[in-house]
Amino acid sequence: MRIIPRFVASFRVPANAPRVPGFSRTADTPAVQRWPHRRLVVIRQDNELLAYDLDRLVAGDGAPAARFPAPWPRGAGGIDAVSPTLDLAVFSGQHALHAIDAAGRLRWRVRHACWVPYCSSLHDSYAEYAGSEEHRHPDSGSCWISADGSTVWAHVRTPLPDDVEPEFDEEWLVLDAVDGRILGRAPTGTAAAGSHHIAHPDPGQMGLSVGEGQDGAPLRWGRWDGARLTVTPIGDDDRCLVDVSPCGTRLLTIAHWGREPAIHRLPDGAVTHEVADYQLSPHLEALSDAEEEPFWGYQCGFVDERTVVASTMEGNGHTRHWLIDTARGDVLGQVEYPLPVSEDPMALGDGTWLTCGEDPFQLLLWSPQ
Repeated sequence: MRIIPRFVASFRVPANAPRVPGFSRTADTPAVQRWPHRRLVVIRQDNELLAYDLDRLVAGDGAPAARFPAPWPRGAGGIDAVSPTLDLAVFSGQHALHAIDAAGRLRWRVRHACWVPYCSSLHDSYAEYAGSEEHRHPDSGSCWISADGSTVWAHVRTPLPDDVEPEFDEEWLVLDAVDGRILGRAPTGTAAAGSHHIAHPDPGQMGLSVGEGQDGAPLRWGRWDGARLTVTPIGDDDRCLVDVSPCGTRLLTIAHWGREPAIHRLPDGAVTHEVADYQLSPHLEALSDAEEEPFWGYQCGFVDERTVVASTMEGNGHTRHWLIDTARGDVLGQVEYPLPVSEDPMALGDGTWLTCGEDPFQLLLWSPQ
């Protein structure tokens, strides 16, 4: 079945981005950071992190809601985070976490072991290794800020400077957002090439998805009760966490290598529905025997509690977007846009989702009807 979505709005971020098709060499393409009460569109430029309030964008205000100077260049760290209160950004670097306030000042920093596998240094600054060939393509961690803005969750490489018995490992930290004090820490048992966080509506819960390249995709679920951080593995280290449902009762994952999406229940993480590739067959045009089955994109999510938007890519590079019913795991149909789109969809959890236009800095807002 073909599903024609309703076009809601269009806006450009940043407003002064060059109007050329393709990828900008000076900025990452837009990403969404969302909590129950706030949806931000963030763009990491070479020298700063820009945050746009989605509601303001829809209303026609294209000015950044906040901008934070970056402590190191784009590509020299992991995934950064902006507070839902817009008063703080935390940058995940090769050697440290830096928290920058809305005035551009360093609020706090936490140093950790270098993410370059064969580097045993506890660097004091980015300048120590800037230009170093071995530091050009490091592994990386990530961070996120809780729904109430009170804590920062960070995946880092240890040891930390004050560890009495230093040992190289990877840990998940919970820090006080005000002063950077480490409130809780626990090993993840991972060997990351990179990672990302997925926020839960409950400030005391967080998801961590770790990419280990061809070796796997461990998924960890964290619970912070105010005194102790508990980390629970979900699955068999072969599923990438991509979203949490708006009410926090379901998870959405994609199997390693872009295979079948699955819907899990919380709190135990058990799979309730898996979207098998054969479910796409009635919706696809006939494929030749030489063509491979489509791969699912890793950027997908809950449009609302009842619906997921996801994408597939075929061997010829053709991309399709799909709507999936969360109650049964059935593919409802292919999304047929009235305007050209690119990139994977970015679900917003409120009944809408974003896509990029032909230009990746032109964002288009859609609803199912």
